[in-house]
Amino acid sequence: MMPFLFSGVFMDKSFFWKKNLQYLGVLLCIWFFVSFVLSILLVDYLDQFNFMGFKLGFWFSQQGSIFIFVALIFIYVKLMNNLDKKLGEKK
Repeated sequence: MMPFLFSGVFMDKSFFWKKNLQYLGVLLCIWFFVSFVLSILLVDYLDQFNFMGFKLGFWFSQQGSIFIFVALIFIYVKLMNNLDKKLGEKK
């Protein structure tokens, strides 16, 4: 694979791609856990608890997984911006 120049330092593209896939893997696992495990598999157990006047399982099914998804998008953007800065990429 051809190296490319980051701030005067030649780096292999695979490092950047590998870190990107690591970030995506972790964030997608979190999203899967919240949207599938909490919202579908554990909904009956979580309904024992209340959150903002709603049963917790219902809240995760209707709102929580969407909020977590949007938060994970912002976390991904922050992680990738930090990786760009670390590697010296300028916008």
